[in-house]
Amino acid sequence: MLRSVLYRLIFSILLLIASTASTLWFVINKDLIPFLLSALTVIISIIYILRLYTYNTRKITFMFSAVDNDDYMFRFAENGSFMHDNLFNMALNRVKELLLKAKTDAMKREKYYELILDRVITGIVVMNSNGNVLQTNKEALRLLEVPKLNHVNQLERIDETLPSIFISVRAGENISVKFHTERGTANLSLQASESEIKDNDLKIIAINDIERQMDEKELESWIRLTQVLTHEIINAVTPITSLSDTLFTMYGDKEDDFYKGLEAINYTGKGLIAFVDSYRSFTRIPPPEIQKLDASKFIERIAMLAKEYVGTRNILISIAVESEDLVIEADENQITQVILNVLKNAVAAIDEDTDGLITIKAYSSDDGYTAVEISNNGKPIPREETEHIFVPFFSTKENGSGIGLSVARQIMRLHKGHIKLKDSNNKETIFALKFRNYGRHSENDRTPART
Repeated sequence: MLRSVLYRLIFSILLLIASTASTLWFVINKDLIPFLLSALTVIISIIYILRLYTYNTRKITFMFSAVDNDDYMFRFAENGSFMHDNLFNMALNRVKELLLKAKTDAMKREKYYELILDRVITGIVVMNSNGNVLQTNKEALRLLEVPKLNHVNQLERIDETLPSIFISVRAGENISVKFHTERGTANLSLQASESEIKDNDLKIIAINDIERQMDEKELESWIRLTQVLTHEIINAVTPITSLSDTLFTMYGDKEDDFYKGLEAINYTGKGLIAFVDSYRSFTRIPPPEIQKLDASKFIERIAMLAKEYVGTRNILISIAVESEDLVIEADENQITQVILNVLKNAVAAIDEDTDGLITIKAYSSDDGYTAVEISNNGKPIPREETEHIFVPFFSTKENGSGIGLSVARQIMRLHKGHIKLKDSNNKETIFALKFRNYGRHSENDRTPART
């Protein structure tokens, strides 16, 4: 093929030399015929070159127009009559393949970065100066409680001040935002940075749940404190109970006051060790073994177990599951403990002489979680106590340990979910549990959490 092009080039040069020689011959000898033949050859060559140039220009224009419209299905013929045309078509096809490869690589990189972005525990919103949202991750949608976000004005339905806050926040600023939704109160922090891509000024806003961060730090502090206290108490009390056991064998008069004193010390010491051991469960929860639970059957079993707390009282336990194929992905034993604890509190909140109603509702939430809500029509939780119900050792019951809801929150945290008091008023008190739907996330999320 290259040899054919070389021959055509040599032929064109020889033709040009011949035309030049014919022109000189005409000038010198005034012979018109060779000149006319030469002029005709030159005109034909020029027309041919112009047609070839126009034809190839149309090919190039077509190719870039197709690429601009993301159409890579075209292909130029490489087996035509003219070798130089085949060579040109091969070059265009090669250019198309290189552009297609570059586009495919860019799409793979974009998908890779999207996967990384969705794994980040911080919400990310990328927007331009007009308020158009170009990029979000799943955490941002969850925190803002919206299924999709294309423009910041969509946030008006949550809180009318949110769009202006997102537009006005500047690079380097860190502002707090608090608003109320159907699921409760959200307390978020916004941090902004700026970037320029293809002459477009972009704003990158990082969103974090202040309340969750505070809860996690508080929970970690309580765990560390409980570990230290239980360790020191047991270390101090164990030798006392052991020594009293030894003295029992040495002192045989059970009616003597000294013996009764030893018995009281031994009994109290062992009771204190048992009491402290119950709090160790707060700090030694094993990693959950995640499995898929049929929501309907699981909640029915929970309701049957909860009837033990109801006894002969007139309390109805109602179940409402969104669909028969709804799945809860969790450790069955641990979550049974959590829900039973909430149900036990719900029964205790209902007066003895009142017709009670407890509802267990399960559904798939918009933010990719499976939710379980437990409500009761008993006495509301006083507002001044709602902030402390998940704090270890806090209890409003006379004989309460204050550890039940704390353990429940720790278990839900290990499940990468959460539990919260959704509402408490004169009509009903609602606790909401949210379980992560591992089917919508990476397989890596199936690794059990570690304390």
